[in-house]
Amino acid sequence: MQDQNVNHTNPASSIQHPASKRYLFDNPRNVKILLGCFYASLLVLLIIEWFVHKHPHFDWEAWPEFYAVYGFVACVVLVVAAKYILRPLVKRREDYYD
Repeated sequence: MQDQNVNHTNPASSIQHPASKRYLFDNPRNVKILLGCFYASLLVLLIIEWFVHKHPHFDWEAWPEFYAVYGFVACVVLVVAAKYILRPLVKRREDYYD
């Protein structure tokens, strides 16, 4: 009598080709769910800011959504500076290593 718990699968068949492996974010539905959660959390944080008492050092820090706008503008400035100032400094010709 054979043991019923013996795995009869071929071990070679369980190995998948790396290109055929599916990851979590290969499915567009999962990406949409993640972005929905991300935007919902942003909205919740923007709403919560109206109910949190701030301790501003400067008058403009008391403006509604000041830190959200400040963070966005700082990120845009960082990207523009990296693109137009830093990139020309570190960029090499295509055949630099040839």
